[in-house]
Amino acid sequence: MAQNAAAQQTPFWYNVLLACIKPLYRWKIKQRAESDALFQQECIERFGPFQPAKNLGAIWFHAVSVGETNAAQPLIEHYLKLGHPVLVTNTTKTGQARAKSLFLKAPYLDLFQAVYLPVDQKALLKRFFNLYQPRLLALVETEIWPNLIAEAQQQQIPCILLNARLSEKSAKGYGKVRRLTQPMLQQLTWLLAQDVATQQRYVGLGLDQAKSQVVGNIKFDISAPEQYLQQAQQLKQDWQLADRQIITLASTHAPEEQSLLKQLQSHLNSNPALLCIVVPRHPERFDEVYQVFQNLNLKTQRRSLQQSIQADTQVFLADSMGEMWLWYALSQACFVGGSLNEPGGGHNILEPMVLNVPTVIGPRYFNFQTIVDEFVAQQGILIGEDAEQVGQQLLACLGDKTQTQQLVTQAQRVLQTNKGSLQQHIQCLDHYLQQTALS
Repeated sequence: MAQNAAAQQTPFWYNVLLACIKPLYRWKIKQRAESDALFQQECIERFGPFQPAKNLGAIWFHAVSVGETNAAQPLIEHYLKLGHPVLVTNTTKTGQARAKSLFLKAPYLDLFQAVYLPVDQKALLKRFFNLYQPRLLALVETEIWPNLIAEAQQQQIPCILLNARLSEKSAKGYGKVRRLTQPMLQQLTWLLAQDVATQQRYVGLGLDQAKSQVVGNIKFDISAPEQYLQQAQQLKQDWQLADRQIITLASTHAPEEQSLLKQLQSHLNSNPALLCIVVPRHPERFDEVYQVFQNLNLKTQRRSLQQSIQADTQVFLADSMGEMWLWYALSQACFVGGSLNEPGGGHNILEPMVLNVPTVIGPRYFNFQTIVDEFVAQQGILIGEDAEQVGQQLLACLGDKTQTQQLVTQAQRVLQTNKGSLQQHIQCLDHYLQQTALS
């Protein structure tokens, strides 16, 4: 595997821009902070002086949000089980909450630490690297920052982009700032691409193809955590769900909840067995989404209030974090959001498919284009052009058992065909961990 190129300085204009927007960024954090204590904690982690390092020489994974954290989960767990200390940084609050819910518990308490990624300024990152002294930096999917990568190069720490994906639209955006993008990509140690199209887009932006390989998508190697399967079975008993027909609307954005529930409303009113579980993508929208249900006069319970599903419940608002597997495990059909809204882009379709849940999405899924295309080719997914068609397809999944089983069988075939990326990621990381142990 190729070695890094010589360290290069990031453009002057980029660092000036960061300095100019830093006060605005701090203001934004304050606006969304739930308390002054949490605001102060986040500022310490993003702007310094930083949280004390629990372990030196950790394997550092950076994952922007929930999806990337979920993608890195099997890798993180693999190394924690081997006794390696792991540091996870996130960009979003939801990503950090997910990381902590997965690993900040026994038996990993002494090995695991999760903090926010510092702002991408040279001085801050130098202090961060000196404080934590990581052995290796693993960036997940598309989260690349110029000064972060430059500092890893400066300190001779391997920097690997894992499970890399890059849409055509994003590649065009990076191409507009080529003087920033090209040096950054040249300083990557290695890139593991999900598909050939992603690899070639990165090469077109300046990556040396000799420092990359196509290994597939690590998300195909996921499996449902046993705890959620057991919890789902218990809830089916406690909430008497055995005879309910459950559709989950997952990772939804505005106005997907309203559009879809308008399509399903008459069926919810006429069929007492039908139930919708709605899981909005962003926590700040929970109250807004609840109001949508109230405006539609739908009988609703909320997870955040510890309310249970009753016999007359039509909609259950899953306004909690880190329980998506649970809601999928209760479902007979699902819609994965971010695919009907504008501009859309879509979210991970693999989790419900792992659980044999027939899956429907909208037409805007460019963030997962290659994955979705494989399922489309094998007729393992349904795509609706608008909310009306998606609603019809979801109801058809409940009504036509033969067609639904065929859909699930084809999806399973695609999942099995694509397994194996996880082991290739581990082999790559092990190679560079061995190198750092010898240096």
